[in-house]
Amino acid sequence: MKDLTAEEFLDKEDVTALIIAAKKRGKLTWEGIASGIGMSPVFTHSACMGMNAFPPEKAAALVELLGLPEEAAEVLSESPTKVFAQTVPTDPCIYRFYEVVGVYGPTLKALIHEKFGDGIMSAIDFDMSVEREPNRKGDRVVITMSGKYLAYNSW
Repeated sequence: MKDLTAEEFLDKEDVTALIIAAKKRGKLTWEGIASGIGMSPVFTHSACMGMNAFPPEKAAALVELLGLPEEAAEVLSESPTKVFAQTVPTDPCIYRFYEVVGVYGPTLKALIHEKFGDGIMSAIDFDMSVEREPNRKGDRVVITMSGKYLAYNSW
C-alpha cells in the first residue's frame, strides 16, 4: 500500500491491503468476517478484493468490524472496474477452474441453450457457495452457482 498524504485518497487496492492486514492481525476467516456483516463469504471476499461493491450499510459494518479508516467505506461502496489478468494463472487451485471452463465450458453453454434458449447465466444476479463434503475417497469441494438466465435479444 502506498503512503498517503493529506491530499491523496484511498483506492480499492489500498482498501484491499488494509482488509488483508486486518484479517491477518485479527486471525479472522472469510466466513467469520461475512457472518459479522451479515453477507455470504463468496460475495464478501469478492467485494473485499475490489471485484464487487458493498451496499453502503455493509461497507460501514465491515469498516467497523475490521477497524478500517472511515473513508474505506466509501471506496468499498464504489462500482468496481472488473479487470483481471487475461493469462492462464499458474496457481494450481485457480488454474483448475480455468481447466474446468476450458473442458466443460462448451458443454455448459450447449446445455444452457437446450434448457433455456439462446442466452447466458448472469454473473451479476448471481449466488455461489463453497462447501466441504466428507467422502471416503477424500473430501469433496462442492461449488454451487446460481445465476439468473438472460436471453439474448434478437434485433
